[in-house]
Amino acid sequence: MLLTVDIGNTEITAGLFSGTRLLRQWRMTTGPDRTPDEWGAAFGGFLIHSGHSPNEIRAVCLASVAPGVTRSVVEGLELTTGAQVASVTPRSKLPLELDVDEPLSVGADRIVNALAAIERLGSDAVVVDFGTATTFDCVCDGRFIGGAIMPGLRTSADQLTRQAAKLPATELEPPRMVIGRRTEDCIQAGVLFGAADAVDGMILRIRAEWPGSSSPKIVATGGIARIVAPLTKHIESVEPALTLIGLRVAAAHLGLVW
Repeated sequence: MLLTVDIGNTEITAGLFSGTRLLRQWRMTTGPDRTPDEWGAAFGGFLIHSGHSPNEIRAVCLASVAPGVTRSVVEGLELTTGAQVASVTPRSKLPLELDVDEPLSVGADRIVNALAAIERLGSDAVVVDFGTATTFDCVCDGRFIGGAIMPGLRTSADQLTRQAAKLPATELEPPRMVIGRRTEDCIQAGVLFGAADAVDGMILRIRAEWPGSSSPKIVATGGIARIVAPLTKHIESVEPALTLIGLRVAAAHLGLVW
């Protein structure tokens, strides 16, 4: 079996594959103070509770944008599974050209998103990834051509409630209307509808600049994609596990066997 791990600044997402089939996936907080033993116990616990042994893991493929925790996570995974961990980087030998001015600065999550989009959609695409930041990853003719990065929804909402003492922390739930009748409703409407309209605006701008002959497909992924995507006009599909699928594609091209 293959274990795929996407380390973000806020959350870590892990997926368990048998062949090309995603069996299970989990999310956990990116805790910078955890030791390798603690990370190993966490991943081992998820596997055991899902009915699998850590010994079943034959390969691990990882992407990280949080270097401060990566080493501890890798050591924990190696201790728990006994498998070598392969990390995706801009230097990895993958069937994807990083056609940007600074290819070595492209995040591993954006690389695997692009790989997954090519496999799943087979056409030009924009991946909108709702994470700590909201990223727009553009794939044209099999090349990653760049994109855009804007503040993530939770980042914006947390910053709003931290800076304004009279505004309560609010769960991100789809609001029923734009004109809120309570402060909580006002925050939900402003954050979610504001983000949805911002995403739609970015998509329109990206399409206007698109270098290819056909309009790109728009796919969303990330922890809160299912909340935001229905509020937009231009996101065409939601693939919650897209990044994990990209890691599975990368693992095959990196020669991992599972």
